[in-house]
Amino acid sequence: MSSSKIVLVTGATAGIGRMSALHLARQGHHVIATGRKLEELTKLAAEAAAEHLRVDTLPLDVTSDDSIRAAVAAVDKLTANHGLDVLVNNAGFGVLGPTSDITDAEMRRQYETNVFGLMAVTRAFLPRMRDRRAGRIVNVSSVGGRMTLPFFGVYNSTKYAVESLSDALRYELRAFGVDVVLIEPGVIRTNFESTAVSNLEQFKGSVYGPSMLKVDDLSKKLDRFASEPIVIARAIAKAVRVRRPAARYVAPRSTYFILVLQAVLPTSMWDWSMRKMGFLTPHALQVDTRAPSQLPAAAPGS
Repeated sequence: MSSSKIVLVTGATAGIGRMSALHLARQGHHVIATGRKLEELTKLAAEAAAEHLRVDTLPLDVTSDDSIRAAVAAVDKLTANHGLDVLVNNAGFGVLGPTSDITDAEMRRQYETNVFGLMAVTRAFLPRMRDRRAGRIVNVSSVGGRMTLPFFGVYNSTKYAVESLSDALRYELRAFGVDVVLIEPGVIRTNFESTAVSNLEQFKGSVYGPSMLKVDDLSKKLDRFASEPIVIARAIAKAVRVRRPAARYVAPRSTYFILVLQAVLPTSMWDWSMRKMGFLTPHALQVDTRAPSQLPAAAPGS
């Protein structure tokens, strides 16, 4: 692969995707930035033009087959039927909530974007890479694809799926000259947190209600220790640039500590720490742990 590549980035209208699109273009790549928000794509194009960067923008909803087909046709036209050198699957989101209380519809919504959308876009752009015997797929996963946090069970499960799918694709595509790389961000300062907690009101009446309010507050406090999106953009740029990329890039590197800690701690101790962090103790949940036979008898007529 040449030093300058044709790179398509999904979810490029904000956060990691937007920063990565600009960072890759500043390194001399031809970037095709995609997303659903046309207004944000216009702003991104204007910023790129002001810096004389080679950035084209395309509307792309990864959950729409029609939108994906239109994007493939547009990319073929932009690249004279060469197609992509690198696909960066960045589009994704998560919603915070008790795993047992999140609705089927909400679970499907996260899977449609984070898993099925990622695979649909990959399948659409893969044939030209396979035919050329050259290409690279960079999937933005999460450290949450290797460890599970309280109330992030559904989101984490989508990233576990991305991890497994990426491993399988890496095995299956190597013979065709196509590399598959995982990027695993830690806590990054984007609009992810505001999206994740946007539906907490619906759980106020849940048995987890007392904990959810505290978790929301904790999430905001942890954001103060978050890294900037440029940290992930640099990891993606490295995955695009190097001749033999690693299977996984964790960023920031300090995030390795929590993965090592999870690996060395006994499961019982790790579980205890997760319950404390998620305010999932009987006291925090206001759960009466006495057996039914030990509870005071109800007053007559109550």
